[in-house]
Amino acid sequence: MATTSFPDASPRKNKKAAAAAAPARRAPTGNGAPGGAAPADTCRAHVSPGDLVVTAADPGFARLFGLSADDICGYGLLDLLRSPVPARLREKFTALSSGSVRRFRERVTGRDGTGRDFQAEITGVAVRKPSGGTAGFIVFLRRSEDAVSAGPVLDALDAQVLEGVAGGESTVQLASRLYLSRQGIEYRVGQMLRRFDVSNRPALVARAHALGMFAAGQWPPRVLPERVR
Repeated sequence: MATTSFPDASPRKNKKAAAAAAPARRAPTGNGAPGGAAPADTCRAHVSPGDLVVTAADPGFARLFGLSADDICGYGLLDLLRSPVPARLREKFTALSSGSVRRFRERVTGRDGTGRDFQAEITGVAVRKPSGGTAGFIVFLRRSEDAVSAGPVLDALDAQVLEGVAGGESTVQLASRLYLSRQGIEYRVGQMLRRFDVSNRPALVARAHALGMFAAGQWPPRVLPERVR
């Protein structure tokens, strides 16, 4: 089954890139006013162009990942954060670097120091050299506790069952693939029918889509990692 590629629980660190120079010019901050203060619940980091490695970060940003402000330098931003759609976050930075957009916002998922996923919103802005090229990026990260609690969270096995149901697999196919009995599959499907307050499998899939359980544009269907405990 084709799956979205996600980083592992220990993001890769690039110590060479961590020594990159600080951005050359002050960039707009999180409230959109150059030189203004970012909102209190927003943290930020400087990221190098090209490889998107963290070169500096405030303590709040590093703390989200269970690291110190010094230790997080050298980690790849795309190893720390991921977008629901593969490669979309890198595409956003490419557009920012080219100047086709002035800033972007994107919903992302990170992993904290205990290995648990959290959801956040990232805002990226480019730092320009006097010549007009891109010296780097400043990213603002705002964790959203409300977004995490806005929908159901399934255990890993139930998530696989739901993905199979959404992909059209029968009880027999699911039982064979997940090494469960047919009764075990029916029990788990029945539990989800009651939890989602629906009467049949098509309605279960429709309800799960309406609640934002699945990653957009993925086939076979894939439950978002923040919806799996």
